[in-house]
Amino acid sequence: MLSLIQRVTQASVVVDGETVGAIGPGLLALIGVEPGDGEPQIARMAERLLGYRVFADEAGRMNRGLADTGGGLLLVSQFTLAADTSSGMRPGFSTAAAPGLAEPLFNRLVETCRQRHAGGVETGRFGAHMVVNLVNDGPVTFLLRS
Repeated sequence: MLSLIQRVTQASVVVDGETVGAIGPGLLALIGVEPGDGEPQIARMAERLLGYRVFADEAGRMNRGLADTGGGLLLVSQFTLAADTSSGMRPGFSTAAAPGLAEPLFNRLVETCRQRHAGGVETGRFGAHMVVNLVNDGPVTFLLRS
């Protein structure tokens, strides 16, 4: 499981002109599910999303995680994140989990994060064409692997 996280001052997802998920300050996480992912990867990714220290402490150092700040978490499924880009000029998608496998795992990650994070967890819409709006704070962007 992969997650491209971005510290944001705000972010939202729009599907067919309707805002389906929005947060204020917090993290936008684009999630890629790979074949072989399961409960251990979900648990680890939830732990990393909520605890990864990308927010400033009183001294201005990145020492605080999302759970410390109470900020929002916007989870967006993105199968292209798991693409094979190692050769050629076109991505291959055999390294991404098929939708029938990926969707329940993504939903389980959402459920796990909602159980563990009081700051609010929003999502996009799995499989939909989404327009993701964000204001990257920093910019601060990291690629996490579970």
